[in-house]
Amino acid sequence: MIRPARAIVIAVLVLLVVFASAWSSLALWYRLPLPEVGRQASAILFGLFGAAVVVALFGRRRFRAVLAFGAAFVLVLVWWSTIEPQANGAWAPDVARQVTGEFDGDLLTLTNVRDFEWRSATDFTERWTKRSYDLSKLKTVDMFMSYWSGPTIAHVIMSFGFDDGRYLAWSIEVRRLSGGTFSPLADLFKNSPLVILAADERDVIGLRSNFRGEDVQIYRLRASPAAARLLLREYVSDANALAATPAFYNSLTTNCTTTIVKMMRVAGDAVPMDWRLVVNGYLPEYAYDRRALDTSVPLSQLRSAAHIAARAHDDGLSPIFSQAIRVGVPSPRGAL
Repeated sequence: MIRPARAIVIAVLVLLVVFASAWSSLALWYRLPLPEVGRQASAILFGLFGAAVVVALFGRRRFRAVLAFGAAFVLVLVWWSTIEPQANGAWAPDVARQVTGEFDGDLLTLTNVRDFEWRSATDFTERWTKRSYDLSKLKTVDMFMSYWSGPTIAHVIMSFGFDDGRYLAWSIEVRRLSGGTFSPLADLFKNSPLVILAADERDVIGLRSNFRGEDVQIYRLRASPAAARLLLREYVSDANALAATPAFYNSLTTNCTTTIVKMMRVAGDAVPMDWRLVVNGYLPEYAYDRRALDTSVPLSQLRSAAHIAARAHDDGLSPIFSQAIRVGVPSPRGAL
């Protein structure tokens, strides 16, 4: 009969081996530089090796099995550490360029601001622009939630409003190859680089609301102009760093939500850990609880007014798109 202490140790080892085997098999499947049959065979063989080690943990050769598995796993980790994101590629047109920015006092000049003219989700006129913004005229920050797969998961876009009526939206996305698709599982395994986009709302918001059929919602944040300026500076800093050193997108650790949270913390905002930062479809509830939204009205009222689809379709991506989608949306005092 196995003694309790030994049973606990074996149980822990089983869990570790199962996890490491599953992770290694998927890593080999997605990233090993071999034809598909080679990747498939490598993933299956490592999985079978892990299963054999689990069986061996209940026999007399467990120590030898653990050493062999540990050595194999270290080799996988060493190989994994050598994989770097590609700096150049045949990127999809909408993520082909990384925005960069320069500051001259309060004057921000951005290069490669996206301003595509969309006629459908696949038909568009490509346009990248150079624009300047006076941060002393920055007044508001709004959070867009674009629900593309049910109520639990959304793409998060932050948009900065200036007192001249202009809005500048920032979207953190997967840098897909031309013809490539988004895969949350594959993007856990160094599948695609990260890209930070600065864009017109008519482009990055209108694409989702008017052509992709996503449920886009807007929430106006209770951010002071000073806090908004700090956050925008962090976006520019991260964009410049990414242009210099490419990084991988990761569905859990480096995505549209986690990167924004990091920026807000650097900008001085308290962002306590919460499960809604992972299941990000519930970010509006989190923001409301943190008093980052207008709490003078019930959250249900904010939710009801947040849906922009009808207003966006009625507007048809006109020059006043940003103003049209905000009609009837409760705003904190002073919001544009």
